[in-house]
Amino acid sequence: MLATALLATASTRAQETAPPEPSHYRTDHFRAPVPQTLHGARVVTTAQAAALWKQGSAVFIDVLPRPPKPKLPPGTLWRDEPRLDIPGSIWLPDTGYGALASAMQAYLRDGLKRASGGNREKALVIYCLKNCWMSWNAARRALAMGYHNVIWYPDGTDGWSQAGLPLKETDPEPRPKQ
Repeated sequence: MLATALLATASTRAQETAPPEPSHYRTDHFRAPVPQTLHGARVVTTAQAAALWKQGSAVFIDVLPRPPKPKLPPGTLWRDEPRLDIPGSIWLPDTGYGALASAMQAYLRDGLKRASGGNREKALVIYCLKNCWMSWNAARRALAMGYHNVIWYPDGTDGWSQAGLPLKETDPEPRPKQ
């Protein structure tokens, strides 16, 4: 009884703090509470995402940005920070910004086409981190590109990790030169 009351309170608080779904892409303050909905997409919990992953019935797409390499003195070694991802995911960094350069728009379009095998009915689970608008933007963009089975996983690797599910170091898909 107490557990049910606590869950109901937590759910009510989440609904109170979640912003409404906007009619446009989010272009700033990407690490902030996200809506609970995305028109045209299915929104899943960690348990639902894990079930899809275990079934192998969906392609998982990570859109977390990758920090650019800083300007360093000659001879300085640079190592990108490793990305721990949901195993089997395809990482398309920097595709969740509110506005994309044409090269990045093509990168996302081509990456989704490769991931789906050109099948616009293929289930695509798009994620990033918890409270990150990048995944919301990218999922909305996939819908605009004509994908019909877009699944948004708003808790991303934060929720996955908190549930004790496996993570694997992943390299991003090669990015276009800009």
